Amino acid sequence: MPVYNGGQNICGASIGVLCLESYFPKPPGHIKNPSSLPFPVLYEMIDGVTVPTLLNNPTPDLLAPFIKGAQRLEAEGVRAITGSCGFLALFQKELAAAVSVPVFASSLIQVPLAFHMTGASAPVGILTADASALTPRHFEGVGAEGIPVAVKGLEETREFAEVILRNIRTRMDTDLIETEVLDAARNLKREAPEIRSLVLECTDLPPYAAGIQQELNLPVFDLTTLAQMAHSVGVRAPYPGIMPWG
Repeated sequence: MPVYNGGQNICGASIGVLCLESYFPKPPGHIKNPSSLPFPVLYEMIDGVTVPTLLNNPTPDLLAPFIKGAQRLEAEGVRAITGSCGFLALFQKELAAAVSVPVFASSLIQVPLAFHMTGASAPVGILTADASALTPRHFEGVGAEGIPVAVKGLEETREFAEVILRNIRTRMDTDLIETEVLDAARNLKREAPEIRSLVLECTDLPPYAAGIQQELNLPVFDLTTLAQMAHSVGVRAPYPGIMPWG
């Protein structure tokens, strides 16, 4: 067995997650539901930072606790770091510069990938928690400035907006959320029929990604599948296949 230096309280987690403070349900598919992922994750709570705070008042003083959280996750030995809200795209560059492991603070980092994978000729569809809060600065933060996008938000819904955006209550009807999300996806495709891919900005949307794809017949990118890719590149394993006898 190798000799290790130690110094970690918990060992063996490949992905660290910077978590906003929220107490509504996190169905399978959500990055804050560890049963969604086939590998261990480590969570770092950023106390006092909620979804409404990050979306509506993303002041520069929010950055410091996220940097400290990322540095704590790195010290615990994670191979890559992500966040629990796509609006952390604002801090992608600063967080990546503050640690030596890869950082993908937001699923929006996939917008250039989605654009080029689908011919670089059509806008990328973006389904977001709140279109009014999503600004060019968020796209610039993840290197997606200049890429055409078509954005649809969920700020005008009832269940999603009350529970997730406005933090009015924690009880949540996931069937109603799914209906609202699928309606938004259909409306996005109706308003921008030329889109050839879809990126789910919000970490609360991956639980409904399969239904979205069935409705739109498009490739759907989200944070949970991105985390699986980051795990794969950070924790390479030998391939189990065989070769002919020598």
